[in-house]
Amino acid sequence: MQQAIVLTNGMLVSSNAKTCHGLLRGSERFKILAVIDEAFAGQDAGEVLDGKVRNIPVVASVAAYFAQEGAVQPDACIVGVALTGGRLPEDFRAALLEAAGRGCNLVNGLHTFLSDDPDFQQVAAAKGIELVDIRKPRSREVLQFWTGDIYSVKAPIVAVLGTDCALGKRTTTRWMMEALRAKGKSAEMIYTGQTGWLQGSPYGFVFDSTVNDFIGGELEKAVLNCAREANPDYILLEGQSSLRNPSGPCGSEYLLSANAKAVVLQHAPGREHFEGSDVAIGSIQKDIDLIRLYGSEVIAITLNGEELTAGELVAAQESLRKETGLPVIRPLEEGVGEAVAALEEWAAKQ
Repeated sequence: MQQAIVLTNGMLVSSNAKTCHGLLRGSERFKILAVIDEAFAGQDAGEVLDGKVRNIPVVASVAAYFAQEGAVQPDACIVGVALTGGRLPEDFRAALLEAAGRGCNLVNGLHTFLSDDPDFQQVAAAKGIELVDIRKPRSREVLQFWTGDIYSVKAPIVAVLGTDCALGKRTTTRWMMEALRAKGKSAEMIYTGQTGWLQGSPYGFVFDSTVNDFIGGELEKAVLNCAREANPDYILLEGQSSLRNPSGPCGSEYLLSANAKAVVLQHAPGREHFEGSDVAIGSIQKDIDLIRLYGSEVIAITLNGEELTAGELVAAQESLRKETGLPVIRPLEEGVGEAVAALEEWAAKQ
């Protein structure tokens, strides 16, 4: 496992720092030594995130990290944010160049590619470090078109979809995998974003850096590889965006190309508009009905409580239970046990 520092530059508590949040909650690829964020320096990153001490300090700068007595040399400095459009914020450049100059490989999940930038190329050559651009598109020669072999998979396939972007779909997927494993079941997660790769998931691909014609085939390939190599009891798919998000609709591939017949639907009842727009999200029933039209079934709803007080979130939970007749879960507050129970109950009927 590599050791790393994670750069968030003032965004640690923002949903834009979801890459960092995922790494703080667990990774098999990187051990996180510190988070670089001047706004929260001196605090424990886990406490800042969700009140849980994780013994990962927040320090003000890359230079401040290395100035600490006994500072461990990181293998990597990771860009810990994911922004609309995937552009690298200008204020990240100096910190990344500082880290590179101190011998850290740079790991970047944005659409701005460090390996194409002369400044980063120069320091990488001088220091012998790697510039890892996770979202850099792969050659079409290595991509697979959909074959139909997905229908040979016997394990239940469940997609964790959402009603919008940046709701916690990956976190819910990972927690469900961990909860199933804790019950003695074998479960695997198919990652579809850069954070899933950073967390060390062995099966998946980066959805939004893949040529559109091959997305269905790459999703199918990831599920097939998982089924053949790991032979799990359950295969969980990390969703992206949402079926109805006009800025980047996504989800039908999971239901059709990956043949996911069960869906856990993540929703933020306090969010009125699709992220970055003034287009209303509307009723969650629209997503439930649309998923049903694709031939799949929502088996549980998981909630993101942003913009709501604890009491308002509980009220929304009860209202959605009555409205939909489905299990409605608050993962951060309650865990995902009820969602796992709903999945096991659904699978037993198939």
